[in-house]
Amino acid sequence: MCRFLRYCFSHCLHAAMTRLDEVNGEVSMWSSVRWLGYLSGVNLMLALFLGLYARWEKSAEPTLLVIFVLALFVLGVASVLYYHFSMERLSLSLLHLCFGFLLGLLCFLNSSALESDVKEQVTNYLLLASVALRTLWALLKRLLGSTRYRPAFLTSAERMELAGFVIASTVLLTQKFLSVMVLVVALATVMVALRMKALLALPNLVCFAVVTAVLFFKSLNITTNPFALSCFFSQLICDPLLDVYFSGLSVTERWQPFLVWRGLWRRLSLFPLLMVEVTFIILAGRKLTDLDQWYLMIPGFVVCALLWVICHIVFVITVWGFHTKLSDCQRLCLSQGPEFSGLHKVMASKGMRHFCLISERIMLLTLVSTVAVAALCWQASSSIFVSMFLLVVPLESLFQGLFHELGNSLGGTCVGYALVIPTNYCSPDGQPMLLPPDQVQMLNMRSTGMLNNVQRFFAHHLIDTFGCDYSTSGVTLEALQTKIKSFLELRTSDGPRHDTYVIFYSGHTYRSGEWALAGGDTLRLDQILEWWREKNGGFCSRLILVLDCDNSLPWVKEVMKVEGVHVAVQGATRLTDIQLKDPPQLGDFTSQWVEYNCNANSHIQWSERGRAVVASYGISKHWSDYTLHLPTGSDVTSHWSMYFPRMTYPVVQLALWCGGLNLLWLCSVCLRCLKRVKLNWFPPAILDTGQGFKLVRS
Repeated sequence: MCRFLRYCFSHCLHAAMTRLDEVNGEVSMWSSVRWLGYLSGVNLMLALFLGLYARWEKSAEPTLLVIFVLALFVLGVASVLYYHFSMERLSLSLLHLCFGFLLGLLCFLNSSALESDVKEQVTNYLLLASVALRTLWALLKRLLGSTRYRPAFLTSAERMELAGFVIASTVLLTQKFLSVMVLVVALATVMVALRMKALLALPNLVCFAVVTAVLFFKSLNITTNPFALSCFFSQLICDPLLDVYFSGLSVTERWQPFLVWRGLWRRLSLFPLLMVEVTFIILAGRKLTDLDQWYLMIPGFVVCALLWVICHIVFVITVWGFHTKLSDCQRLCLSQGPEFSGLHKVMASKGMRHFCLISERIMLLTLVSTVAVAALCWQASSSIFVSMFLLVVPLESLFQGLFHELGNSLGGTCVGYALVIPTNYCSPDGQPMLLPPDQVQMLNMRSTGMLNNVQRFFAHHLIDTFGCDYSTSGVTLEALQTKIKSFLELRTSDGPRHDTYVIFYSGHTYRSGEWALAGGDTLRLDQILEWWREKNGGFCSRLILVLDCDNSLPWVKEVMKVEGVHVAVQGATRLTDIQLKDPPQLGDFTSQWVEYNCNANSHIQWSERGRAVVASYGISKHWSDYTLHLPTGSDVTSHWSMYFPRMTYPVVQLALWCGGLNLLWLCSVCLRCLKRVKLNWFPPAILDTGQGFKLVRS
């Protein structure tokens, strides 16, 4: 007994002390992290003013003294705005602009006389300490979860520091100033690529760092302070680089600043991009003035430049087409109402995934042509060429990353057809039996509500509707065959087949699951599968049957034995042998399933015990092998003939060749086998279809 009391007392005491430590730890830890950020800023400020004073002391230049005094004045004004007028945004903008400007001065106003100066050495150590503290502060903020991620290409602080560095570069000659300005824009583009998690963002960062450190400042023929330069780049790269791992924003959230632009502004943004591209090819052409080995240089440049021009014509047309399709999606979003925020659903329903997958190949070719021209016409002594190369490559990588991310994240296209046949008889023994008139009226009301729920489901998930048929007199097999075959032949506006075909049925069925049709005809599952194989052919589309009828379980079990196609059946059973005040009726499953898939705040639990409506689904053996439709050779060719001139047709073969490379085929085969075993042997209770709705079982 004493041991038990001692255990209880010690356990309670330990729990109380642990909670107290957690509370104190949270406060002290967050306070420590916040003061770490303040210490980093103070450290940087001391380094900047000490470095500027050291340069004035060595050169006795009155301009530096004026800048020193003005910097102190700006610091005072920023403090007053922050603490007395609560203008935090303006004061922080002034502060970061000043930091960027002073870092630029320390970088460019460097001389050999400062190497042995004690103040300069202390400045360098302070700069390194500031970088270390800043990096540690940013890392701890993310580890503690106190960072708020917002969709933005660049923060205001980053823009101000970049602008301040450009202003400081005006101390150089005009040509060198232009080169530094282009380099700063290139750095901003690399930061945007990192924050957007573009596919080639990290290789771009490595390329930028290596080329800048080894070649760029050497081509400027100036002596820079490597500590100030490293501090500037580290301050700016730290947050975007950490966000590559820590940011939890989705693709459409990260790209939101670009995707929500009005169509006019997005199209106007093409003109600066074209100016950059044209400037790059003109600077590359300056290599022809070097007549050494002209017999190799001129033909090589002509071939590379011709490929570059064709690829970039295709690039401009592709981006213009993307803007057109995006504008259509924006208009559809606005038509849904101001509260509608499903741009990604609209983009998926409009076939943007297929467009982006083909455009990704085009952008890869464009990037390869740019690198080929740069390698052939490399000018290590030209700072403007080096900086322009560092700008063009991240810009094109950004578009390649955009198309890659959207192509891999957007859902496929989906089309649906619904058939509701309210039956006026039941057949517990296989024989028709007329129902009372009041039950007939109730059944018709339930069937109408069921049809409304299906239409809500199609509209919510932006599923193209082939039709929602309602027939009280029944449907003949011939008419239904014609209707379903026409439905299974549907294609998207861009040409390829839809990724998913959904058929909803509610009506009379026999015990074997066959649909009871007019005239005594029946429709079996193998007939639908035969039509599906006939229409789907070699395409990788899938068929989903949603059944709300009395005998759906036989088809759920039968579809599990099907091979070679991607088919799923969602059904349900109404338990009528349990004592309930309101027994389940036809249409209850549809109502609950649609509510579950259309309302994110739904409290429906399919796994709870004692449910009156028990859901069940079955999938074919190869369902796990399904992937969203990838562009085939014919898709790329039809896409090309729809959007591009005939002169660009040779690029089609290159796009096909690049898209056909699969270097990790062995890993994909192993992964496919594991997924097939998992779904066939251990099917999950909730199966996500990737179209925004789920298949469920109880």
